[in-house]
Amino acid sequence: MSSANLPSQTELLRNLYLDHQGWLQNWLRHKLGCHFQAADLTQETFCRLLSASRVDLAALRTPRAYLTTTATRLIIDQVRRQKVEQAYIEALALAQDGVHAISPEQHLTIVETLTLVATMLESMPEKPRQAFMLSRFENLTYPEIGEVLGVSGSMVKQYIAAAMVHCHDIAYAEGA
Repeated sequence: MSSANLPSQTELLRNLYLDHQGWLQNWLRHKLGCHFQAADLTQETFCRLLSASRVDLAALRTPRAYLTTTATRLIIDQVRRQKVEQAYIEALALAQDGVHAISPEQHLTIVETLTLVATMLESMPEKPRQAFMLSRFENLTYPEIGEVLGVSGSMVKQYIAAAMVHCHDIAYAEGA
C-alpha cells in the first residue's frame, strides 16, 4: 500500500472512536457509577488522543488497553484536582472574613496552580521532595535538612537543585 493510500491520523482517530467509544463509556460507567461522568471522561480521552501528536494510531495494536490507560490517568488527574480543590475550599472557608470574595475565574486559576504544584511534588523523587518541602515549607537551612535526612549539606544542595529542575521541567513542558 502506498503512503497516499494510508489513512490519516484524523481518519484513524475517527475509526477508533466509532469502534471503541461505546465500549469505553460503558467501562467508565461501571468504574465510576455515573453515566454523565463516564460520558465526559470518554470524550476527554478521545480529545487527549486528538491533541497527542506523539501517538501513532496506525501502530496501536491494543486500542482498548491504550484507551483504558488514558482514561485511568484522567480519572487520577480528576481525583487529584478534586482533592486540591476541596483542600483549597476548606482553607478558604477557615480564612474567609467575609470581606475578600473571589471571582470564579480567580478560583479556577488558584485551583489549577495548586494542582500543578501537587503534581510537581507527587512526581518528584522522595529525597529531593523531602529536601524541597523542608526548605520551602519549614524554612530549614541546608545543614538542618541534612540532619533530618541523614545526608550532607552538599547532598541537600544537590537534592534542592534536582527539585528545582524537576519543577521547571513540569511547569514549562509542552506549553504548560
